[in-house]
Amino acid sequence: MSNPSLLILPGDGIGPEVMDQVTRIIDWFAAKRDLPFDVETDLVGGAAYDAHGTPLHDDTMAKALAADAVLLGAVGGPKYDDLDFAVKPERGLLRLRKEMDLFSNLRPAQCFDALADFSSLKPELVAGLDIMIVRELTSGVYFGEPRGIIEEGNERVGINTQRYTESEIDRVARSAFELARRRNNKVCSMEKANVMESGILWREVVQKVHDTDYPDVELSHMYADNGAMQLVRAPKQFDVIVTDNLFGDILSDCAAMLTGSLGMLPSASLGAPMANGRPKAMYEPVHGSAPDITGQGKANPIACILSFAMALRYSFDQGDEATRLEDAIEKVLADGARTADLMGPEGGTPISTTEMGDAILAALDASL
Repeated sequence: MSNPSLLILPGDGIGPEVMDQVTRIIDWFAAKRDLPFDVETDLVGGAAYDAHGTPLHDDTMAKALAADAVLLGAVGGPKYDDLDFAVKPERGLLRLRKEMDLFSNLRPAQCFDALADFSSLKPELVAGLDIMIVRELTSGVYFGEPRGIIEEGNERVGINTQRYTESEIDRVARSAFELARRRNNKVCSMEKANVMESGILWREVVQKVHDTDYPDVELSHMYADNGAMQLVRAPKQFDVIVTDNLFGDILSDCAAMLTGSLGMLPSASLGAPMANGRPKAMYEPVHGSAPDITGQGKANPIACILSFAMALRYSFDQGDEATRLEDAIEKVLADGARTADLMGPEGGTPISTTEMGDAILAALDASL
């Protein structure tokens, strides 16, 4: 049998720097855990525009569709601010999501104990936090028609349409329930059924999917505004949250700040199963291209490395190895290793991107 395949798209800014450390981790699993991958690297975003005049070449898109999983670093930067909208670096990322039909966006909010003091909430509220927000990614108000800015009388009117089909809600709900079965078996569905018809349909479909196929999973419903309040009041009450595109965008960013640093946050975007049973999948850190620190060795690679851990768990059924990698990161943080973004008010000397990779590899060696 052939090895599972990975397409690596480092992208722009700090993307190549953090992805270099992921590549070292991938090599470690091949050498030390007999878990080899067939890895190919290509261009996306500004790097692709510089080489091809487009933020995603058709050949790269074909490779992404054929790969078992895609690992992406970051796209964009001030160099490309004046480009036409159609060829901006971010269009490459959006094309990947659209053509791979990655409808389920997984955004974990995990607070390592060593970083509890970095959260904007009291440490006791976030220490040990481990929740997952499942955001529908390909429909809703960001894609609905009609949309645009029109003239109405003597003024302009901005229009966006919140639109969901039953099948779109059904498939993301199933994604959340399946995920909950791997975790603590709890799902909270968030919408605004009190004021939005799309919210009424959302609640009805999620409940039907639960009752028909996932009665073993604990399901609750919550209005999204109350959900935002509860995330900052008592976040550890949640396990898996499933919600639509707009609310998911807002709630996942809210949850992100509970953990203390964007440099710690991975994500996964999943689609329908391929012929081999694996879902179409792209994994990427939440942080952007960070042009202000590019090339300085200051970037935190942990979010990108944790994105690979998500790939191990959700694409390759290697949950134990994903946990091994996550535990190594937790040990490194507990031992006091900090990149610049993790330096507290007490100060100290931050380690470089490569040194953080060194420390994680050493912790992995110690786990054997």
